[in-house]
Amino acid sequence: MKLRQVSDLSDFSRGHWLRELLCRGEEPSHVQSSPDGQHVLLLQKSRPPALPRVVAFQRHSIAGADLERSWQPPQPAPVGLLFLQSPVVPDSWVLAVVWEHGRTEVWHFVVAVGWQLLQTLELCQGARARVVSVCSQGASLVWCEERPPLGAHSDVSKCAFRFCVCARALELGEQGVRLGTARIVLHNSPEYQVLASPQHVFLVPAAAGLATTSKFLLIWHPEKAEFTITAPSAGFIHSKVLRSSSESDFKKLLLGSVGLLSGFAPLDIHTSTVSNTGGLLLVSTKGSVSVVEPDGTQRHIFDLEGSPLAHGSPVQLKTFGSILACVLAGVLYLVDQNSGRLVEKEVLSMKEVHFLECQGEEDSIQLLSQSGIYSFSFSKPEDNSRPEPCLVEMVFEEACRYYQRRSLSSSKLTVEKLKKGGTFQAPVVLAAILQHSLQQKQKPARSLQDSYAKLLSTVSLELQSYMSLELLKTCVVCAPESEVESYCKELVEQEVSRILQSDMDKDNLAYLNSVFASFPKAAWKATRSCLQLQQNGDGLLVARATPEVWKKVLCQPQLEEVGQNGMVPLFELICASFLRFKPKWLPSFVELTQQYVSSSWSYGSKEGPEGRVPLYKRALGVLARKNKHGEADEEMELELLLCSKRPKAVLQALHLLIHLKQWQRVVEVAEKFSKLSPLLNKEIFITLLAEFAQHRELDPYLDRLWPLCPAELTASDILTTVLQHLPHSQEEPVPFSSEGNQLTVGLLKPLLQRVVQRPSVQDEMYSDALQSSTFPPPTPPREHKIPSKAAADDVPQPSMARTSSPSALLQDDSV
Repeated sequence: MKLRQVSDLSDFSRGHWLRELLCRGEEPSHVQSSPDGQHVLLLQKSRPPALPRVVAFQRHSIAGADLERSWQPPQPAPVGLLFLQSPVVPDSWVLAVVWEHGRTEVWHFVVAVGWQLLQTLELCQGARARVVSVCSQGASLVWCEERPPLGAHSDVSKCAFRFCVCARALELGEQGVRLGTARIVLHNSPEYQVLASPQHVFLVPAAAGLATTSKFLLIWHPEKAEFTITAPSAGFIHSKVLRSSSESDFKKLLLGSVGLLSGFAPLDIHTSTVSNTGGLLLVSTKGSVSVVEPDGTQRHIFDLEGSPLAHGSPVQLKTFGSILACVLAGVLYLVDQNSGRLVEKEVLSMKEVHFLECQGEEDSIQLLSQSGIYSFSFSKPEDNSRPEPCLVEMVFEEACRYYQRRSLSSSKLTVEKLKKGGTFQAPVVLAAILQHSLQQKQKPARSLQDSYAKLLSTVSLELQSYMSLELLKTCVVCAPESEVESYCKELVEQEVSRILQSDMDKDNLAYLNSVFASFPKAAWKATRSCLQLQQNGDGLLVARATPEVWKKVLCQPQLEEVGQNGMVPLFELICASFLRFKPKWLPSFVELTQQYVSSSWSYGSKEGPEGRVPLYKRALGVLARKNKHGEADEEMELELLLCSKRPKAVLQALHLLIHLKQWQRVVEVAEKFSKLSPLLNKEIFITLLAEFAQHRELDPYLDRLWPLCPAELTASDILTTVLQHLPHSQEEPVPFSSEGNQLTVGLLKPLLQRVVQRPSVQDEMYSDALQSSTFPPPTPPREHKIPSKAAADDVPQPSMARTSSPSALLQDDSV
């Protein structure tokens, strides 16, 4: 890039003095050019004996009276030089010089006459007020003034809130200049620097402000009388319409956000200015450049190179069309505001430079230096130059982050090192393919290597998807307001689908949170599409999502990664969408998710999502965060507890139904879930038996309740449970009470008979033996054997006296 000198300051009135002031070595506190670029104003703060002064220099040696105002400290100094458009004469303007004590001088330049003082006005109404910051918003002046307390020994904490933000119309007419009625925008506030865009006013905390109030920014919308609270670390926080002066108190404005704001870190702001698009440009002490939009959202643009910025080191910022120009330590950076891509970087030979206005030329930049005014254009690159597309640059930036996270080295990996070094070939190959594909639509592209052609065919579909996504983003930006909503729905669907197919890191999760917050309905439809949620013929919810998508849904970051900025995991985001748009589907979705978990991880595995917090509890947490609760939420809590089929959850649901006295559903739940496990069956029956002992609400359902009695419960166990849960009465027990709510033996008799008549567990163990047809069993038949002769001889013969044979007895009788 080559700078072109357009002026050596000789065409300015008193150009030699302008060059002398710039070469003194004392940097001007403020340099500002008029809207037509014909005048340069210097707000010079010199050291004694030289006096601080405001000096105006006219271009093209226009004759006439000069403007020069000086003051002797401790006299009030000027705090703002404002160019205001004149409504009477088109393309004409006036200069307002606002001093610390509120005096405002309105100057007008007339050709051949010079500078003329139109009028001197008093901006502040109090004599002790002191203006610390001022800006012009439309036809009004907006300023922050200090109102010292009356007492000399006032409370220090109260003295910190001694400032107020005011606004006052400055009317320019043929009769002169007139100030409108002063209006207090915000009172009892800390010190703020006010910066105006065409439609909004940004309130940036002063560097010397309190730590508690320097954690957020305020944005005032004059047309709506609305204040927006935003913090760079969290984005939009809260907005409030101030309908009356009583509501414009600083503490009342923050009343509903104090707890959230207390957890934020103080703002890190080195330099701030307003861009031509209406956003607030911020430069941190670490060199990070970001923009805060009027709606409170923040977007990172670029990181300046070098060490952290010192407090006194100047940083010049100026926007020219879509290009952000930044000068730091003699280096000029040109950055694309939309993509954050570094367009150009140039080391300047000038020590001090200041940006000037270029009327009607958004594609050129003018710099004021000690040797003159220089200009350069960046709209038309040379034909032989091939600037890398933004996508190619993003590939290397993403590769840097990817490899840095996985590197054991402490040295920082940069894009330049990645391009020059030959260690990592993947981003080089991908960048070559993308550059080839993106440039062939505009110019004849160079031939691609044969080794890359196969990879190009593999990623061609993804590349087409990316190009269509970028085209859709362009349509969103350029579309009329009536068509933006339809484009946003399609864009959100593609973005959600893209993120679910990539790594679910902290940045992607934060991005999804913002998408769900900004476009809730479109995000809900995109979620249904990605998970392929629909009802089958039986009315049941089914999902045909891939396992990879399920893993992204169930991804639960570490606790330190969530909760800081209100960021919640994806599963909770989806549950909140169900509650908002299709609450009847939420229990079925939790059940589907549990089915996937049970098939992918073992029960109780700490690696799976159920190893930390059960899914039904995470869904109940989303339900508990609703602002308003009603009967539908109680029913939803019951469904979520029951769909988990966990014993503790089922018992919790049973107790909730008992508390609601829905006895019909109590019995239905008991009948359904008693079949899951014997242990759960026993817990359910004992719970209902205890309720039966206390009141008579379950009496109509006893014929359905008694069959649920577990087999291991004995009559003694039942009577013990009943006696333990009988209601305590203050009166003496009466044998025959007239009240019908007392428990009687007759009500327990069917259950006790059922238990007594049922075979015991020990009997069932020997049921096979006890079920024989005859008892005792018959004696097995004996076997008769014929003994041998030798053996018969050896057998002793019994004596006759011991014989019981009848023949022997008869022989004895005959002797």
